[in-house]
Amino acid sequence: MLATFVIGLREGLEAALIVGIIAAFLRRNGRRLTSMWIGVVLAVILSIVVGVALALVEQALPQAAQEGMESIIGVVAVFFVTGMIVWMNGHARKMRAELEEQAGEALRDGHALALAVMAFLAVLKEGFETSVFLLATFTASSNTGLAALGAVLGVVVAVGIGVGIYYGGVKLDLSRFFRITGAFLILVAAGLVMTTLRTAHEAGWITAGQQQIVDLSWLVSPGTVTAALLTGVLGIPSDPRLIEVVGWLAYLIPVALYVYWPQRRRPRGRVVPALQAAIGGVLAVSAVALAVGFALPSEPDLDTATLVDADGTTVGTASLTADELVISLDGEDSAAHTLDPTAATTAQYSGIDTLTWEWSEDADASDAPATLTLDELAALNGGSLPIGVSRTQQTGPFAATWHITATRDAWVSGDALIDVTETEKVVVTLSGGGLGTNRTVTLASADPQTATAAGLSVAGVDDRAAQVDAADAFVDERQLWGVRVPLVVAIAAGVLFAAAFRSRRRLRTAALDVPTAPPESRITESRRDSNAIH
Repeated sequence: MLATFVIGLREGLEAALIVGIIAAFLRRNGRRLTSMWIGVVLAVILSIVVGVALALVEQALPQAAQEGMESIIGVVAVFFVTGMIVWMNGHARKMRAELEEQAGEALRDGHALALAVMAFLAVLKEGFETSVFLLATFTASSNTGLAALGAVLGVVVAVGIGVGIYYGGVKLDLSRFFRITGAFLILVAAGLVMTTLRTAHEAGWITAGQQQIVDLSWLVSPGTVTAALLTGVLGIPSDPRLIEVVGWLAYLIPVALYVYWPQRRRPRGRVVPALQAAIGGVLAVSAVALAVGFALPSEPDLDTATLVDADGTTVGTASLTADELVISLDGEDSAAHTLDPTAATTAQYSGIDTLTWEWSEDADASDAPATLTLDELAALNGGSLPIGVSRTQQTGPFAATWHITATRDAWVSGDALIDVTETEKVVVTLSGGGLGTNRTVTLASADPQTATAAGLSVAGVDDRAAQVDAADAFVDERQLWGVRVPLVVAIAAGVLFAAAFRSRRRLRTAALDVPTAPPESRITESRRDSNAIH
């Protein structure tokens, strides 16, 4: 509520001052205020429409898209409030004089309508900025109702102050007012940077830098005064992440120094380009250090895996090449299967994104027994005879015709082989042994001695997936800290170098423009100095 109150107060007061000064000029000069009020009302309505439209569009979007739109609105809001703080810091003292001068020129030119348009545009600008900033603040607020109440109260107080200034009953030091409220809004905007970075992560735009820096749950406990202040007003969550803290500091420190560094201590003259170049150099070195420091490590060697059976016994290996999977089972010839990317499907496997292939082929059934007794059939069928086979009516043994199909699945992530599994479908057709007709039965195994299901898989699947996940996470971190952040820092360094070059050129131009005395004057001065000596 406090944050939205200050926003409504600042923006409302700026608009109220502009409207009040324009109204005073119109009344002093005997002009009607109707056209001005029409412009003000239209601007207020348009501002409300903009805010409502943005809110409705956001609510109609899917969850991830909502988070993305909140991030965009947050960026725009931070841009608006920063421009407002910086501009007011430098122009608040001269604001009234500048507006009075513009209004006087419009009246001298006979354009009263121009003042109405000025009021319309001023209120529309402040109203639009307020709508965007308040919408972003509502998103970060835990109580939208109180946030809206704070905004309304701020606007009402601003209108009251504006009316008081108009009638001369209120004297307000605008420069001090805007500097004090500016300090608070810098903290609010810095918190909005944190909120924007979090919604960008929830939208899937920023996946790196999500390490929790500190646990503030003991301080930011829901329902407490500190939670209302830190989270509700300043936008600081109970679990700030690395990227959020960096963004908070990267915004707060430069803006605060730019706005509140004492005027008497600000660099002047030749110090300005030297300081700009020095800061640009530090940023350039930092960009290079970040880019080099986050070099990618070697990829984990996961293109070969050990295959184990259902009991965990090693039975062979699987190797992944550019486009083939080679399976080598003990005592069997190696078999290669082409992994066609167009035939793959995507799937989450062991917590990571993978491409998966499935293929089936007939397995060798030559070792399967040609006959089965009742006991062997029962063992292969899980301990009981198949339906339709009775010990009293079908005494066996039965002639067995086998058909075994091996189905293999492979999961691959990048160049890493995550898992290969094999399952067998064993179908036996029984005849004789008292059966009137042939019976087809699906069994778990074709080995009466073990009566266990055949199958294989890769050893240590979870560990392999964890290595791939860690490598992918580092790639994301590298993209953020080793590419994007250095690029932004390098751009900032380039801007400072350009500013230093421009400042140095201005100093040289100013030095060349200093008027010099003509030769005759210098000769006369020289003679005067000589006479004075004698």
